[in-house]
Amino acid sequence: MYDSIIIGSGVTGSSIAYNLSKKDGKFLVLEKNEDVCTGTSKANSAIMHGGYDAKPGSMKAKMNVAGNQMSEELSKKIGFPYKKIGTLVICSKEEDLDKLQKLYDQGIENGVKGMKIIYHDELKELDPNLVDDVYAGLYCKEAGIVDPFLMNIAFAEMANINGVEFKFYQEVTGFDKKDDHWVVHTKDNDYETKSIVNAAGVYADDLHNMVSDEKIKITARRGEYMLLDKETFGFVNHVIFNVPTERGKGVLVAPTIDGNTLIGPTSNFIDDKKDTKTTPEQLEYLAKESALSMKDIPLRSVITSFSGLRAHEENDDFILEEVTDGFFDAVGIESPGLSSAPAIGVYVADLVNDKLNLEDKKDFIDHRDPIIKTSELSKEEHQKLIEKDPRYGQIICRCEKVTEAEIVDAIHRPLGATTIDGIKRRTRATAGRCQGGFCTPRLIEILSRELGKKPEEITKNNNNSYLLEGKSK
Repeated sequence: MYDSIIIGSGVTGSSIAYNLSKKDGKFLVLEKNEDVCTGTSKANSAIMHGGYDAKPGSMKAKMNVAGNQMSEELSKKIGFPYKKIGTLVICSKEEDLDKLQKLYDQGIENGVKGMKIIYHDELKELDPNLVDDVYAGLYCKEAGIVDPFLMNIAFAEMANINGVEFKFYQEVTGFDKKDDHWVVHTKDNDYETKSIVNAAGVYADDLHNMVSDEKIKITARRGEYMLLDKETFGFVNHVIFNVPTERGKGVLVAPTIDGNTLIGPTSNFIDDKKDTKTTPEQLEYLAKESALSMKDIPLRSVITSFSGLRAHEENDDFILEEVTDGFFDAVGIESPGLSSAPAIGVYVADLVNDKLNLEDKKDFIDHRDPIIKTSELSKEEHQKLIEKDPRYGQIICRCEKVTEAEIVDAIHRPLGATTIDGIKRRTRATAGRCQGGFCTPRLIEILSRELGKKPEEITKNNNNSYLLEGKSK
């Protein structure tokens, strides 16, 4: 019998699991896919928003501001990359100044710190490649950027280190309520638990509606992005937005935590919750819209495009509550969901604990050493690692300078990588200019060796994404 089962191992579910792992109890995360961080959490803007554009009094506003304020210290404690670089929301027309003022006023009401409205000369000093006719901007120095993969993985690893079980390929198909507990059904197993947390992303409405007469509806909102090569590092210094419209925050231009430049997202509601394609029309739209904020964007340096789905709930707010006896929702977690995840984890774990009244764990492990990135080390530091383990001297991914030792570490860590994409999210191998053109064969070889599998059994991500058919000679 579990004390709580969390459904979904994205950044929200993993954060909740991490915070529950601080209690003495038996906890389980069920994930329908092959790894943590395979849904919305792997394809987003990677922004830690300041919290000025969420409606005052909403759960989005409360969680965003609290999550932002927690992130820097948390990143150091559990080991994920985070930089506080600030955001600029700009306008090129004086008549749009009232929109910036409204955002500023909202931010003050929400408790956001470090904001001010600035004008052309100061804006161009902060980001010289802004369009020449930029008039004014709202500067929020508390906002930042993060590695969404490693943030999600850090929460999940910390939860697992502290005793939370994770089971993959476990798609939930239904629930039964017994006298004092629940039975969670998957396609091939049943699990008994005292409580359930629904953190299933775009599918969370399906699970909610199985247990509640008050139905909800989540619509997938697809956002497409373009990613530019690291040679564009320094083109943009802050996260740049234009004044928002009724469709949301709009298209941003931002540096990534790894030195690339990111442009996106688009915003289109779709019916198919699995549809993560990109389209020429929407990528052209990104090019056009981003040119309204930045001049001479080096679009020839685009190395890939991708899309992600946001879980838009029709009431346009996070749902964080007990739905029925022992069944808790963490639903509608769209932007600013990543920024809010640290606070959502605390909030929902507290709701569950209020129900279960668990004791604090006396031997809770509160620190995690992340995967070493040799590309960020000095020559002297790298050489010391090579002396301890020669595999740190074997470069596997040329573009991102990822070594064999880093890849092996990623495979054998708690909840280690079992696929090519799992390696990518943990080390950035295949994420560079050639998009895996050179290193994929070596990654297959290493995964095969370390996992004791045949090379043709290695997949890109899920069970059906095989890379090899067999030997040719």
